[in-house]
Amino acid sequence: MANHATKHRTQTKPTTPSSISETYQPKNPHEKLYTDFKIYFPFSIPLTSEAAAIRVIRNIENLGLYYTLFVWIILFIILIPHHKTSLILLVIMTYVITIYHLLLRACPNNVVLHRRVDKRFVLCVLVFATIVQLILTDAGIRLAVTLACAVPLVLVHAVLWVSHYVFEVEDVSCCCCNKELAPLVGHSEFGGDGLENV
Repeated sequence: MANHATKHRTQTKPTTPSSISETYQPKNPHEKLYTDFKIYFPFSIPLTSEAAAIRVIRNIENLGLYYTLFVWIILFIILIPHHKTSLILLVIMTYVITIYHLLLRACPNNVVLHRRVDKRFVLCVLVFATIVQLILTDAGIRLAVTLACAVPLVLVHAVLWVSHYVFEVEDVSCCCCNKELAPLVGHSEFGGDGLENV
């Protein structure tokens, strides 16, 4: 009764693969799988607090300009609607700091600029003057809010970012491309593969 209206098939033997003549043909280069392809993920959690501190110091040295630019852009956007005077003073102080950096780069052998006057002291004075100007023009609260929001983001990025150098310092004997692709810092203290050992 269970087999009512069903048809049974008889099994046939399949053809052997030897009867079909197939030759092996290697794939074209664009069809090959790239087995040596590695995905680099630039974020990782440091194992110890010492490794985190070292990573923060290195990232602030290497990426400090970008961190400063990030905070500056946020402050600039916040000051646009209501504080035109503060915005103008911020742009003027940014221009002064940029001129100072260009002067340092233009005169690398100047004794007064490089040995007598500490670059960090001058930058701290300029940043302090900018902060005082913003407070005197009633933009102190907006500055505090910007710093309270941006500094934790910068610190989290500095802790998690695994530093690597994309560019190498060019040979100084070459006069045509002298240090065009040099990183912001003069040397690398990483392993041979360019990745951080921390």
